[in-house]
Amino acid sequence: MDIQKIRLDFPALAKKWNGKYPIYLDNACMTLKPAQVMEAMNEYYNEYPVCGGRSLHKMAKKVDEKVIEVREKFQGFLNSQHPEELIFTRNTSEGLNLIANCLDFKKGDVVLTTDREHNSNLIPWQVQAYKKGIKHIIVYSNPDNTFNLDNFEETLNKNKNVRLVSMVHTANLDGYTIPAGEIIKIAHDHGALVMLDGAQSAPQKSIDVKALDVDFFAFSVHKMLGPTGMGMLYGKYHLLEELAPFLVGGDTVSDTTYEAAKFLPPPEKFEAGLQNYAGIIGSGAAVDYLKNVGLSNIEKHEEKLNRIITDGIKDIHGLKIIGPQDPAQRSGIITFTLEFPKGGDAHDIAIILDETENIAVRSGAFCVHSWFNYRKCEAAVRASLYLYNTEEEARKFIDALEKTVWLFKG
Repeated sequence: MDIQKIRLDFPALAKKWNGKYPIYLDNACMTLKPAQVMEAMNEYYNEYPVCGGRSLHKMAKKVDEKVIEVREKFQGFLNSQHPEELIFTRNTSEGLNLIANCLDFKKGDVVLTTDREHNSNLIPWQVQAYKKGIKHIIVYSNPDNTFNLDNFEETLNKNKNVRLVSMVHTANLDGYTIPAGEIIKIAHDHGALVMLDGAQSAPQKSIDVKALDVDFFAFSVHKMLGPTGMGMLYGKYHLLEELAPFLVGGDTVSDTTYEAAKFLPPPEKFEAGLQNYAGIIGSGAAVDYLKNVGLSNIEKHEEKLNRIITDGIKDIHGLKIIGPQDPAQRSGIITFTLEFPKGGDAHDIAIILDETENIAVRSGAFCVHSWFNYRKCEAAVRASLYLYNTEEEARKFIDALEKTVWLFKG
């Protein structure tokens, strides 16, 4: 990859803050947007800013064409069987909640998750446990946060009513990717469906839903160069047909009377109301950009930068990297805690890195509060990489972190 050429596509990298260019290492939260995505969205607003799916005039037909085109792009992106298996959502959270609310859970059904789930794949099951009486069981990881297949299979053997296995594919906590193929096969052998939270995996791994044989796959486009408020849910078509709709109203039905409604087939029955057409079109441009760069190239680039940073910070006194210690197992994420004898916490580190060197990182619990609370750990610092980050930025981060640590330790 020509990183310097890629960086020219991202206007935010060219804006100085307090006289310095930003070093953006908060990509697991949200990625920056290339000019191509913004141009595609502006085309909609400038040339055909109208409703799709309803009117018959030329501008409306243009919107319809673009929506179909983008859905087909995501079909290729995931290698799904049909474009109708892709539902436009606002984000990963909405996709996960859609399945939690639409799948026909009955009292006593079991849902399995890992112990490292984002709140979006934890709270829906707590709610369903309260509303429908399902049982939510956590499969605990190994001490280094890697997945324990033996624990998983043992849990399935002990619980005969497992309806769904819903797990984070690549964790936003530490970047570790579970062995999804093995998990899906074991779950299917036990009669359970599988949903993956792909928020962190879709932006930097080639996902083949047919090869994985996964039943549902949810992800956010804003983490893969696309617009905010855009996500995607994949589901096997025969399963989507069986689901009752979640949000209902305009565009989900073909006809209504005062007594009943005739719902459209998937994906329309899950896409209620006027859609984010500019966001959909911008999402298509994001897919084009990523395909042009190559997801395998992005994955290799992230691992290379992760190794540079890991090697540079691992010997800092009091610093502990969360998750597997091999950078190859943590994609583009480096999460760590630091012990300060003279005070200071993760948030202080993040603020100082930003104020002194314009280095943007995340501090806190990253919406994985349950993992932190279970270990009585208050907060950590997370640096997350993407395709436009450079080796120079990685080394600047190491240097700035060492200076910050020296500041607190004296």
